[in-house]
Amino acid sequence: MDDTKPSIRESARHVSPHKRGAVVAALMLAMALAALDATVVSTAVPQIVGDLGGFSVFSWLFSGYLLAVTVTLPVYGKLSDTFGRKPVLIAGAAVFLLGSLLCAAAWNMGALIAFRIVQGLGGGALQGTVQTLAADLYPLEERPRIQARLSTVWAVAAVAGPGIGGVLAAYADWRWIFLVNLPIGAVALWLIARHLHEPAREARSTRARVDWAGALAVFACGGVLLTALVQGGVAWPWLSWPSLGLFGAGLALVAAVVLIERRAAEPIIPGWVWRRRTIAAVNLALGALGLLMVAPTVFLPTYAQSVLGLAPVAAGFVLSVWTLSWPVSAALSQHVYRRVGFRNTAMMGSGAAALILFAFPFLPYPGAAWQPTLLMLLLGAALGLFQLPLIVGVQSTVGWAERGTTTASVLFCRQTGQTVGAAVFGAVANGVLAGRLGGASDLDSVTRALDAGTAPETTRAAIADAVHAVYVGAGCAAALAFVVLLVLAPRRFPVIEDR
Repeated sequence: MDDTKPSIRESARHVSPHKRGAVVAALMLAMALAALDATVVSTAVPQIVGDLGGFSVFSWLFSGYLLAVTVTLPVYGKLSDTFGRKPVLIAGAAVFLLGSLLCAAAWNMGALIAFRIVQGLGGGALQGTVQTLAADLYPLEERPRIQARLSTVWAVAAVAGPGIGGVLAAYADWRWIFLVNLPIGAVALWLIARHLHEPAREARSTRARVDWAGALAVFACGGVLLTALVQGGVAWPWLSWPSLGLFGAGLALVAAVVLIERRAAEPIIPGWVWRRRTIAAVNLALGALGLLMVAPTVFLPTYAQSVLGLAPVAAGFVLSVWTLSWPVSAALSQHVYRRVGFRNTAMMGSGAAALILFAFPFLPYPGAAWQPTLLMLLLGAALGLFQLPLIVGVQSTVGWAERGTTTASVLFCRQTGQTVGAAVFGAVANGVLAGRLGGASDLDSVTRALDAGTAPETTRAAIADAVHAVYVGAGCAAALAFVVLLVLAPRRFPVIEDR
């Protein structure tokens, strides 16, 4: 541990309880902004396309934002370890708010996509630095409480996003989706600037050097590979030249990243992130978590509407119930991991999640709405036991000078898992549909035919089979996380005691 940095307890003790409450409020506001903007645009797409055009590329309103968030996480993590959390969080929030203002002023779809990417460049700082600061402010025994609050904010904001976007688009104007970020973000910025005072650190004997070449290489590599995953099978076939070209360029950039980072004095992605068993195991396990989360978040609403015949609001409720059990389970997980350890608690959660996901295909057809709702309630409880002990545990194995990089690495892996999951499970669902219906079929076109009342009952059954296959894949991801933790993670995490 770098002795020029404050210890865990010094960081928590430096901020008074009153000011710490104000800082936590700011962190929750920042987390809500980052979560909302990942989903809030979805229900406003018809109004946006009607005003700006560009229907053929509107999917980049989501992909561009998420790509920018994902690829900047490692960069912001390293910067926060080098220069402190406060300047990185303030700079990221300022970029996010600038992007929001520019989005509200967009004059065509191309400009809006570009400004959404600007938003994402700031959103990466919000996600990673908020999680890191939460660990800085609280000692180990109090971290589950703050992490549970942040999990609640994230879950509620992510689920509420489409509804808020729809209301603003219907009763005001779609530009207000972005304008409402400004006052909320301004309050968060003011609270951070006024109440967060990081401990003074001793001056370094040498000037801090930023690995800008590594940052650019990581950004380019992540952007190319994630673009290939997001657009493959959608904008072009998987085996087409654009897809193969992007994957080839991505692999070349991976080699460039490794070469640059091995030579850098202060690498953006240090080698110890993967050399330490605990961090490597948590990275892989949370990557599997991101992968399995795609099944309920992306495919369950389609299943609820197309197979169960529920209205959009009711379908949203089937998904949203896990936001009730997840934070409660996360908050209570401390009583479990204090007895059996971080690894074993997370293994209990991942094992339970695997069983629940594997149970989904056994639901009767067409079934009743309470059945998947109950499974989602149980899944939220399982994932609360899975995710939070790993995040709290891995943050507690490093000192201040490494916590930003460590937190960013696990969040990066989770985000990447979600991107990979969307591509893989989308291909699985479309493959099952094509096999059941005979010919080239995809989930979007089939669900549109159901909505229009032009598809037979066999189509509804085919969608059920496709979603069942996705849930089996998600169950395999949860089982993989269990195996990774069993084989790679140490039985007891090497926690650095508060001093």
